[in-house]
Amino acid sequence: MTSTQMTFFIYGDPKGQPRARAFARKMGAKYVARMYDSDVADSWKRAVNVALVKAINEHKPEFSKDGAFEIVATFFMRRPKSHFNAHGFVKLGSSVRHAQKPDADNMVKLILDRVTRTKAIWRDDSQVAYMTVAKYWAEGEQEVGCNFTLQLFSKS
Repeated sequence: MTSTQMTFFIYGDPKGQPRARAFARKMGAKYVARMYDSDVADSWKRAVNVALVKAINEHKPEFSKDGAFEIVATFFMRRPKSHFNAHGFVKLGSSVRHAQKPDADNMVKLILDRVTRTKAIWRDDSQVAYMTVAKYWAEGEQEVGCNFTLQLFSKS
């Protein structure tokens, strides 16, 4: 069965796409600029890859490589210890929404880059015409991670 929509959950601690870092190294009489990617999000990138490959294999999506896409990403973040009282319950007044780093745009950027790398859904993440992104604290036994849906817009 094929579809033009795919929903899956990515398990793990969500991270934002790290910024590329640069440094200068002296080589002979000249300085040469070098670039590298931080490894702080490597485990999250692996989790995204695993969930994405599994979802593609299960859903067998039928997407147009030239289409416009809608995405919905809902992130659930692990609460810090400061949100809990001595009995292990969430303190009154603790927010449900996650309003701190990592930034929502960097978090969704990492996933979109991973989808682009598969070459199975779209040519480039510039084809995302509409997106909804939300960040919440995980509640109770709720898994941390991201519920991710992508859908091809109809031709109408």
